[in-house]
Amino acid sequence: MKVISFGGAFRQISVLTGLSRIFGFLRDVVFAGILGAGPAADAFLVALKLPNMFRRLTAEGALANAFVPTFADIRKADGAGPAMTLAAEVQTSLVAALICLVIIAEIFMPSIIMVLAPGFVATRDRLDAAIMLARVTFPYLPMISLVAFWAAIANAHDRFLIPAAMPLIFNACLISGALIIPVATGFLALERAMPLAVSLLVAGFLQLCLMFFVLRRARVLPHWRWPRITNAARLMWKRFLTASGGAIAMQINLIVDLVLASLLPVGAISWLYYADRIVQLPLGVIGIALGTALLPRLSAQFREKDIAPVKATLLQAISFAAFFTIPATAAMIAIGPQIITGLFQYGAFTADDARSSGFALAAYAVGLSGHLLVKILQAAFYAAHRAGFMLLVSTGAVACNIALSLVMMPVFGHIGLALATSISGLLAAFVLMIAVVKADYFDGASLILIGNLIARIAVATSVMVLCLTMLAPLVAGLAGALQLVILVVAGGSGYLVIAKILQAIPQQLIRG
Repeated sequence: MKVISFGGAFRQISVLTGLSRIFGFLRDVVFAGILGAGPAADAFLVALKLPNMFRRLTAEGALANAFVPTFADIRKADGAGPAMTLAAEVQTSLVAALICLVIIAEIFMPSIIMVLAPGFVATRDRLDAAIMLARVTFPYLPMISLVAFWAAIANAHDRFLIPAAMPLIFNACLISGALIIPVATGFLALERAMPLAVSLLVAGFLQLCLMFFVLRRARVLPHWRWPRITNAARLMWKRFLTASGGAIAMQINLIVDLVLASLLPVGAISWLYYADRIVQLPLGVIGIALGTALLPRLSAQFREKDIAPVKATLLQAISFAAFFTIPATAAMIAIGPQIITGLFQYGAFTADDARSSGFALAAYAVGLSGHLLVKILQAAFYAAHRAGFMLLVSTGAVACNIALSLVMMPVFGHIGLALATSISGLLAAFVLMIAVVKADYFDGASLILIGNLIARIAVATSVMVLCLTMLAPLVAGLAGALQLVILVVAGGSGYLVIAKILQAIPQQLIRG
């Protein structure tokens, strides 16, 4: 089997992830137009967040970070057979545990929702809607967790394309569900989100079917095997417990943000959601692509006990991230209101909603580079089996975020929650960068190269911001969507031209 280059893997994953993000924006535009930022939207977003939080803990988060390096070690040392035995045992344990979790959650869902969103108690109809929707959406958890676990197996075999397309199915199904809402007669106002909840389950079923055929065709589909807790499985689950500590800390962070946002005026949860969706475009496309491509590659490189390739891979990843993240951050701060207005101010999503969400977007953008750097650097520590260190960093970041949220929310409202998230991300990135240099995964020469590249990117970004600042007043009278298109095309073109002149475009990004 041909081994794909890091640049090639990044391009494959980023293109598919980018397409899924476009579908995600279409989904959110439909959400905003039909549900707005009112109680129905708040109720559904709380219901959707519940399976997503557990999913990041199970398959996409701690389990993937523990499984992929262990799988790579066993396959290298003992061959494909023992590695697939490990995969089979993990698969059975994962699904069995999640089915039990779903049963328990369905029984105690009212209590769970009241913990997640205590502010909903003051609006009983919103609380009832969230409980009902969460009971429908929570069975999505075992389906998407198994999909993500199968995707990790595919990635470990250098198959990145189809796994990266999974969010396309998710977004297409939710768009279909949202479009059904206006014609779904007989629903009360807060029950209008029910087609969205059902479409989530349809998405999970379709994703499972596609990944099943991908793994079966590649002959790497794990069998269903009763766990015998072999030495390899025991080692993997030990690493999982350590990694899960950091993942749990991050989920506690999300829960605290949700609890605090529910105490703010109606609409705050939705304002933060739509702002976060914008930030997730570069964070998702670049961060997911880099993280997905990095973990199996770094795991193999650490297995060879040669740090030189590790340094080269991290340098390449940070170069890619800087090229996209620095201009994205500047643009979201410079034209944040125009971005929100152009994308979401339709139908039930008002100008006041767009303004409130735009302020949150600027606050989230401040921490974009920090969050993306964390995604890159944590892959090195998980690949090196240093999950304990990541647990300390994650716990510290969560404590920082909670403390800042409690201090800043009474003063700045929902904007304070976004700022707290950004500051904690920047601090975590700073700590990890010091750690990778100290561990010799990154050296002084690499820092100089990155510094030179960032300086050139900063100059190109400054030209872009100047262009946006001068152009924004000239297009202010146009429709929101047209304003956004003109600003994005003009600013993006200016950035690319100057970046090309200054040789700020990483060469591996083009032909690596």
